[in-house]
Amino acid sequence: MDIEISRLRDAFLIKPRIFNDKRGYFLEAYNEERFMEYSGLKINFIQDNESGSKKGSLRGLHFQKPPFAQSKLVRVIKGKVQDVIVDIRYGSPTFGQWESYILSEENKHQLFIPKGFAHAFLTLSDTAIFSYKVDNKYNPASDAGIIWNDPELAIDWQLETNSLMLSEKDASLQSFNEYRKKPDFQ
Repeated sequence: MDIEISRLRDAFLIKPRIFNDKRGYFLEAYNEERFMEYSGLKINFIQDNESGSKKGSLRGLHFQKPPFAQSKLVRVIKGKVQDVIVDIRYGSPTFGQWESYILSEENKHQLFIPKGFAHAFLTLSDTAIFSYKVDNKYNPASDAGIIWNDPELAIDWQLETNSLMLSEKDASLQSFNEYRKKPDFQ
């Protein structure tokens, strides 16, 4: 397992060791001891989630407000996505900055997203199966987000934005400026 530190403090990309042979491949998707050894974090993941999406589906930028904030470990099982994280921790040296990664069934990379980050992904392949571990339960009253096309964030999405599919909820999320007026992570 190799770790690539994000320029956004506390987030990182995991590149698992893949063992290939004539039958296919094997990889260790998660090992608590190794995760702790490499990251220095003791995370208690309590739930695994999975979503299936069609090309052009954009989910996010989501987060849960404290005390139900979630750290996530995400990966793509099938297909390819552009995964985007935004540091929304007021006072963080990287507050308001974003980073983008390509996660795919080919590269098998995983992204660790700490509490205090907004998260989104855009499906780039015809379909994608996206898997993620979370360390806190979902609480509908704590569900929040920032609009995907916020001009202040200016995220560089890798598909034509007129072809994106969004939920009604995701199409009406708050702006980053609205979030900044009353940040949830201080």
